[in-house]
Amino acid sequence: MKPDTLKNFVKERMKITRKENILKSNLRKMGIPIIIFCIINSLFLFVNASSSIDLEILPIYSYRVINTYPHDSNAFTQGLVFENGFLYEGTGLYRSSSLRRVELETGTILQISPLPDKYFGEGITIFENKIIQLTWKSNIGFVYERNTFNKLNNFKYSFEGWGITHDGKRLIISDGTSIIHFLDPNTFKEIGQIKVFENNTPVNKINELEYVKGEIYANIWQTNRIARIDPRSGRIIGWIDLTGILEETNDAEEVDVLNGIAYDAVHDRLFVTGKLWPYIFEIQLIKN
Repeated sequence: MKPDTLKNFVKERMKITRKENILKSNLRKMGIPIIIFCIINSLFLFVNASSSIDLEILPIYSYRVINTYPHDSNAFTQGLVFENGFLYEGTGLYRSSSLRRVELETGTILQISPLPDKYFGEGITIFENKIIQLTWKSNIGFVYERNTFNKLNNFKYSFEGWGITHDGKRLIISDGTSIIHFLDPNTFKEIGQIKVFENNTPVNKINELEYVKGEIYANIWQTNRIARIDPRSGRIIGWIDLTGILEETNDAEEVDVLNGIAYDAVHDRLFVTGKLWPYIFEIQLIKN
């Protein structure tokens, strides 16, 4: 504990003690039994202790770039997945949205399925042999066969579609607020939700998602941060700060915000990119 913190703590403790003594004296004068005094005193201490609890200081992770790969700078990245040696990408914007299979090392688009012009594509995930893609404001998601990109069916949801991932049992979807929705991957019915928070304060603009080692990694829209979220409670348990990652390439092309997280579970590799970014970065996290 720092000296200033200790000094303030002692002052507050002395104030509480004086208040306790005054309260104790008044209660005795009033003839209130000692057991009642003990109950009141315990409540008094609890309220004061609760009001003086320090905010939780969360770990912040910086990064080291392991590899840099080319990325289509015309791709308005909304979703990113790594599966069986390939990247799968969902892109956005009306009249430009698509689903893609991409060769990581070269950035070559190996397969592409455009969305109809009326849809603004959003996040994607791969569940078993299916690719699931959200749309932004149309309240509709599409299901594709993983290898052929043939459309199998679609499903409805009542909120905006932003990011999507899964934990092997549930689809995990963000809607741009602090809410994360859990859907049954077979019926697409909502089966639960959590609210994302830091120190009891809701964190909004939850965007692209990736499930990594039992945690939900989430881009926060219009920031350079990725939140690490406990999927059981919604509590943020750490932050990843990617400030400066694109500037290190000295690339002057016009770009949009950080968005896109993919995890290679087989080789424990983490990839990040952004909308209209010319690169995908493989990064290693460094705890500060």
